Amino acid sequence: MHKYITVPLCLGICALTATAKDRVTHNPDATNEETILHAWSWSFPQIAENMKAIHDAGFTMVQTSPAQACLTPPEGNTKLYSNPGEKGGNWYHYYQPTDWTIGNDIVGTRDQLKAMTDSAARYGVRVIVDVLPNHTAFDIDLVSDNMVKAVGGRGKLYHSNGLEAVRDYNDRLQCTLWGSGGLPDVNTENPDFQKYYMQYVNDLLALGVRGFRYDTAKHIGVHSDPVDKASGVRENDFWDVATGRKAVKGVRLSVPYDDLFVYGEVLQDKNVPEAEYAGYFGQTASSYGHILRQALEHKSAKDTDLKDWRHNAAPEYLTTWVESHDTYCNAHESAGLTDEQIRTGWVFLTARQNGVPLFFSRPMGSTRDNYWGDNVAGARGNDEFFHPEVSAVNHFRQAMKGQKEDIQVSDNGSILLVNRGRKGAAIANIADSASFIDLPTGLPDGTYRDKVYNKEFKVKKGRLKGIAAPHRTYILTK
Repeated sequence: MHKYITVPLCLGICALTATAKDRVTHNPDATNEETILHAWSWSFPQIAENMKAIHDAGFTMVQTSPAQACLTPPEGNTKLYSNPGEKGGNWYHYYQPTDWTIGNDIVGTRDQLKAMTDSAARYGVRVIVDVLPNHTAFDIDLVSDNMVKAVGGRGKLYHSNGLEAVRDYNDRLQCTLWGSGGLPDVNTENPDFQKYYMQYVNDLLALGVRGFRYDTAKHIGVHSDPVDKASGVRENDFWDVATGRKAVKGVRLSVPYDDLFVYGEVLQDKNVPEAEYAGYFGQTASSYGHILRQALEHKSAKDTDLKDWRHNAAPEYLTTWVESHDTYCNAHESAGLTDEQIRTGWVFLTARQNGVPLFFSRPMGSTRDNYWGDNVAGARGNDEFFHPEVSAVNHFRQAMKGQKEDIQVSDNGSILLVNRGRKGAAIANIADSASFIDLPTGLPDGTYRDKVYNKEFKVKKGRLKGIAAPHRTYILTK
């Protein structure tokens, strides 16, 4: 007998439609002001210690690495990366949960998380925690007895084919019910697991967390996806529970969902139901990040459309980035870009009207020859998150509330200009050489000096003119 059935989209969710937010229809007047610092692999004490710098740099949210119990070798997770056979652990160990309880040896303890959220509250910064209910550690014997017992036994912890590795990520049955990246696929539709997981979420919320990044979100099915009948599943309702639409065994999301910032890592590919996921949360604009990095690599955006977000969801509900921890760490897709290139991309991205940009904090001491830098797990990242150009555009973004964007690109593709109504403009030179600027702008005629370098630019008859140094950005305001 075939183990799976496909449930029509209307079944099980028609009654929920009235409470779903429309994240597909774009509101052209919407502007996003928030920015996220991804304090990747920073410990909670390091985040707390640097909260003033995070706030002063203009970040409104800080995203932590996973906080739950995780794979921990005997020597501990002391390094960001260890070669095979070496000791010291690896950053990706916290993406291998062993229990849904707060605390691991990379980010810190429950008490340290509370001290960190208290610090964030003093500075008005929202804390987002990376959560990953889709899978457990490779070695299933490491999963805690408490969790195994709570979910009804090991046989009910995983989908019926959850220990089989996905071979075709464009096959939604494999993508949502088999093991992604070889990690065992949790039966997220098991009500006992849902209750156990939601108790963890509510514990985080009780400690002051106010948002979540859902790792591998596209590997957790929505209602239109195949249902694992062999595991006793009747409907793919995990997202209904996780977003507070329904309770499970007396447990419900303890904070109103609309008070939280939640987005899912739904990496774009074929057959991904982006519009259906949009009914639950914001999503990652991974395709746009790839296009932007290509322009930075080529040092020109000539013949590249940087206006189109390349997503089915409305841009005001997208989380955007120049690079993510995955593009930096996994295949090192973005790790070869210099800090200056990342910075120019960040200024362009953050100056835009929509999207919620996330700034990945690279390791302290990292270079283009040594991606891991000092290679210390839990340590603060390098100084780029508070570079004057990064800070200037973060504050510019907040000041441009309500101002619509107009994007201009020079003929040779080296100059990217983001105009925001008649109130401001951001310039990025992504080339290796200085470039003259002569582009349309909404700024009133006059002389302007940028916020970081005090560089002079002039506007006459609606044209912005000046000279931009290589790999440098400028912020102008009325």
